[in-house]
Amino acid sequence: MRVQLETVLPCKFDKAIAEVKTTGLLMHTAHPFVSFAPANGTIIPTNWEEKTYWFRLKLFGVVPFGKQAVRITFHEDDEAFKIRDNGYSRLIRRWDHWITIQKSGSNTLYRDTLDLDAGFITLFVWLFARFFYAHRQRRWIRLAHAGFEYENAKLRDSGRTI
Repeated sequence: MRVQLETVLPCKFDKAIAEVKTTGLLMHTAHPFVSFAPANGTIIPTNWEEKTYWFRLKLFGVVPFGKQAVRITFHEDDEAFKIRDNGYSRLIRRWDHWITIQKSGSNTLYRDTLDLDAGFITLFVWLFARFFYAHRQRRWIRLAHAGFEYENAKLRDSGRTI
């Protein structure tokens, strides 16, 4: 099954690329629905490298959801920058997630495309992924409005103004 969502980020193309390459962006945009802790000796760098990382996932920071392989590759052409997570887990046989970043005037077009296969639970994983990526895109927008100042964006997320 496929999930595809896109939004326009209020930031420059180059800034979106720089941010999507950081592991902190994933941790920030996934919060509070999914938390990632290193597993199998994985060391989380500041910036993603093209390799496989193992994470223990928790829903809402408390419900264990197993281990997931995150296999990162970068792809770039004249029109877009793409980062791919071609991951998997015991429950999810295929988690092929592409983030595409393109120029859109003075802003940036951001797209999540996920092809997944989780056997008999595929529909449930698809529903979760649809909700999860919409949540991540909302957090991306808030973060861009905060000038990628993560602490200021957290204050906005908590309902307090800065």
